[in-house]
Amino acid sequence: MPNQTTSVPRAAGVVVAATGLAHLVVPRAFHAITASAFPKDTTTWTKRNGVTEAVVGTAIAIPATRKAGLVALGAYVAFLGSRIVLARR
Repeated sequence: MPNQTTSVPRAAGVVVAATGLAHLVVPRAFHAITASAFPKDTTTWTKRNGVTEAVVGTAIAIPATRKAGLVALGAYVAFLGSRIVLARR
């Protein structure tokens, strides 16, 4: 049975990856939130973000790549934050 130290990050990674895949399956569900950071070409950015989240989430779910996945998640969050700030100017 996996211990909590491995199961919580694994579950979090699976949730992030599943959210990313949902961006690809039902992109319209993410259109409004994506438009706040990417007002131009929102549909393309929704799909790009979905792929990014799927890859980052998968990396977090796998113990061997977890550290890299967490670094990538931090970079991704910083990128999204900067896009929101720039879009509001």
